[in-house]
Amino acid sequence: MASPLPGKKKSVNLATEGPRVSRIRRDPPPPEKLKEVRHPDVVNRSAVVIGVLVFALAIVVILIAFSIFTGLGWTPRQYTVHV
Repeated sequence: MASPLPGKKKSVNLATEGPRVSRIRRDPPPPEKLKEVRHPDVVNRSAVVIGVLVFALAIVVILIAFSIFTGLGWTPRQYTVHV
């Protein structure tokens, strides 16, 4: 077997008495940023309001398109497409 290479560092004696304390100096962790706490009902209310408004807008657009199509006497036959 090969003999270990000589090193410049001293070997560590792990059989010492007492607790071993880390000698690495570390900075304390940064303080946590405060988060804005919002009540879940507030988030749900805004989502419901947005959903109702979008649905109502879609219904209005469909009704206007249907009334233009049927109420004013407009038919697709009135228009011709030239290619």
